[in-house]
Amino acid sequence: MKTHFLYISFILFFGCSAIAQKKDAIRFSQGISKDNAYKHLSVLASDEYEGRETGTPGGWKAADYIRNHFKAIGLKGPVKGDYFQPVDMVRYTLSQILTIDGQPAEALKDFYIMPQAVSVKGFTFNTPSVLFAGYGLKKDGYNDFDGQNVAGKVVMVLKAAEPGTASVTAASERTALNAKLKYLNDNKATAVLVIDPAVAHMPENLKAYLQIEQLVMKSKENAERLNAAQAMPVITISSGTADKILAGARTNLEALTRKIADTGKPATQEIKIAVSVCANKIEKAVRAENVLGFLEGSDPKLKSEVLVVTSHYDHIGITPNAKGDDKINNGADDDGSGTTGVLMIAEAFARAKKAGKGPKRSILFMTVTGEEKGLLGSEWYAENPIFPLKKTITNLNIDMIGRGDKDHESDNNFVYIIGSDMLSSDLDRIGKKANSDYVNIKLDERYNNRTDPNRFYYRSDHYNFAKHGIPVIFYFNGVHEDYHQPGDEVSKIDFPMLAKRAKLVYFTAWELANGLKRPVVDKNDDGTVKK
Repeated sequence: MKTHFLYISFILFFGCSAIAQKKDAIRFSQGISKDNAYKHLSVLASDEYEGRETGTPGGWKAADYIRNHFKAIGLKGPVKGDYFQPVDMVRYTLSQILTIDGQPAEALKDFYIMPQAVSVKGFTFNTPSVLFAGYGLKKDGYNDFDGQNVAGKVVMVLKAAEPGTASVTAASERTALNAKLKYLNDNKATAVLVIDPAVAHMPENLKAYLQIEQLVMKSKENAERLNAAQAMPVITISSGTADKILAGARTNLEALTRKIADTGKPATQEIKIAVSVCANKIEKAVRAENVLGFLEGSDPKLKSEVLVVTSHYDHIGITPNAKGDDKINNGADDDGSGTTGVLMIAEAFARAKKAGKGPKRSILFMTVTGEEKGLLGSEWYAENPIFPLKKTITNLNIDMIGRGDKDHESDNNFVYIIGSDMLSSDLDRIGKKANSDYVNIKLDERYNNRTDPNRFYYRSDHYNFAKHGIPVIFYFNGVHEDYHQPGDEVSKIDFPMLAKRAKLVYFTAWELANGLKRPVVDKNDDGTVKK
């Protein structure tokens, strides 16, 4: 009789406790609202923040805004007392010089070098002669390299696939060019000058692309790649530049191509003229930081375990050559909406703690930089964690929750969830139960697989946790016509749905932070069940 009474008391206690927990969760969620969402997003996605490009004043303003919010609501700075985790980034600009017989050519008019093809060591070469090898073509009955040893030489070839190929597709021309470059590289040519008539008429957007500063995180892997031996240099030159070189043999490009066309034979020859090229990368340190706010758990036994809630606050900045008057990519949805969600969720948990209802486990709220540059900020955190990854129970990542896509035009009450069952059946169950208990959004899982051709599972910051075996859920509203365009504006945000999706993340976080056990990782990285 006594045992039966104790059992009933036990059930009643935990039933009442669960009800109380649910009431508390709902009570503190009220600040996650459309009005508060607008308050934050109207600042983060304003023109003043200039698209929040990593390593720019607009990005720094966003970082300062987030830090000030974390500080104001009572979160702690976990990086030796600070809220910023500096990410070691540098920016490289390319200095390129080409001279012919001592006379300088003009970069981006007479020639160009692809910045990505130059290592940090750069390259320099000086040659007293250039081997003109026509189309660089090798086929039955025709060989521009017949009898030629290209080792140690600077070789000049036409970009065109072969004579009489005016209607050839760009793809087949690239394939032919790659074959030429491979042959010359395999046979140890010093460098290649590729003649492309289009160089003299490059559109401004291509010139802008070739002048983009290369932003790189100085991780161990990147350092090895950046310091790798320089590949064979490839310099693309205009027809006019080629003529200046061919003048060393008192000929020109038109005469040689006509000769090849008329005779059906190569016109390969050594051109006695001095050519020098120098390409160097100039390194400049960049201010970039992840912004972290920490809420310590209330349970002495569980507070060493950490739930991480993330978004990326960076976007793509200003596009000078964008059509129309609007050049600023405000990134209201991508990912101002997710960052706004993190700010509201953090404030809800901070209020709960002040009221004595704080989570049992600790929560790290982190907005990262450099996502648009290749998930750099989250990669940096995963390589330099403030809290041990072994103690990190889950990552809930929010990247675009303010709009919808064409597949949900008739009903925007949805969110894509990605990754929730990839590593942990527990996490999948907890996330879906939080939705059914509190929010009731349609959970669309069409992208929740590793073979999705969009590769969304690999394209946001959660992946840098997942690849370390940490369970994740990625919340996402899909791609729309304003993705990475100046049209991604605050005026197009569905604020009630932004708030509702943020509440789903909040309630899922509440269950995870207060659960009896952390989610069990019961699946391998390939999705197979662990034995």
